Amino acid sequence: MDKIEHIGIAVENLEKSNALFAKLFGEAPYKEEEVASEGVKTSFFRSGPNKIELLEASNPDSPIAKFIAKKGEGVHHIAFAVDDIKAEMKRLASEGFQLLNEEPKMGADNKWVAFLHPKTTNGVLIELCQDRG
Repeated sequence: MDKIEHIGIAVENLEKSNALFAKLFGEAPYKEEEVASEGVKTSFFRSGPNKIELLEASNPDSPIAKFIAKKGEGVHHIAFAVDDIKAEMKRLASEGFQLLNEEPKMGADNKWVAFLHPKTTNGVLIELCQDRG
């Protein structure tokens, strides 16, 4: 894994949270998009070299809606940049980590993504990200 790509934060209301984080960082999000396949609306902020992704559920059955119902708003995942997502998935599976998906899928911010089950990562949802290029 190369670096932390971003930190994902689950929010109940993206518009209100965008306003809050815009005050915090002193600028508006640089990108907003919907990932219909995941049932989520996202926005991205920069803080120096780091990125923060805000995630709002776009339907009541989405993983973000379930997360907020169970845990409330807050840190949802930490994403790491990788050069070869399939090779990294294979390596991590061989090390005993449980993958939540067998193949990479399209995610926000023009990335291929895959997730590791939090039960195998001390309770933290880990996302692997590779630029789709």
